[in-house]
Amino acid sequence: MATREFKKAARIILVGAPGVGKGTQAERLMKRYPQLSAVSSGDLLRQSVRNKAPLGQEAETFIRAGNLVPDDMILKLILDELQSKRWVSSGSSVTDAAPAEPSKNPSASFILDGFPRTAAQASRLDSLIPINLVVSLITPVNIILSRIASRWVHAPSGRVYNTDFNAPKHSGKDDVTGEPLTKRADDDEETWKSRLKKFDETSQPLLEHYHKKGVLWTVKGNSSDEITPKLFQEFETRFA
Repeated sequence: MATREFKKAARIILVGAPGVGKGTQAERLMKRYPQLSAVSSGDLLRQSVRNKAPLGQEAETFIRAGNLVPDDMILKLILDELQSKRWVSSGSSVTDAAPAEPSKNPSASFILDGFPRTAAQASRLDSLIPINLVVSLITPVNIILSRIASRWVHAPSGRVYNTDFNAPKHSGKDDVTGEPLTKRADDDEETWKSRLKKFDETSQPLLEHYHKKGVLWTVKGNSSDEITPKLFQEFETRFA
């Protein structure tokens, strides 16, 4: 795949239902545009807890109590990460009224993963970091359910296969070890229907928020390979 360069910084969020291929698109975008990096709120939180950083230790008390980590803690983790890379101005904080000044350098481009998930969280993020593109990835529910029905995993390694488009060399066997493949415990249709319904309920206000901000773009397709060229074309127009 030929790489391309951005001419301005891209600050991106990908929104898509479970099973839509969000991770696949993020990987392809980062291969295509090397200036683009991933910033995962979940990874930042785990790293902070593992390193026993003050914020991580505070967050761990919520996790151990079975509670959600407060939004302001997640926002501080994200802001600290962006400031450490000098992608946004270093003088701002979570409590500031004005958003941080983002770098215009194309190498300060990122895909933010894991946050926000609600319109309220998006409003808080707006007050800190101006996102300039939100991509809504849409694949029909019946296609997603079909993918899940065809998905098999090698649990020890985490390798994932799909009998429709990424089948193992030998049916039911892992390509590397030859060990048997299994189904994930939650890969049943009713569980997934419930997950997709919940996503639809929470994502609509989030998408409406970004629509009003004028940064929402929607792309539809039955497969990742169908969506990727459309994504590349839009990124060329906006950033390259």
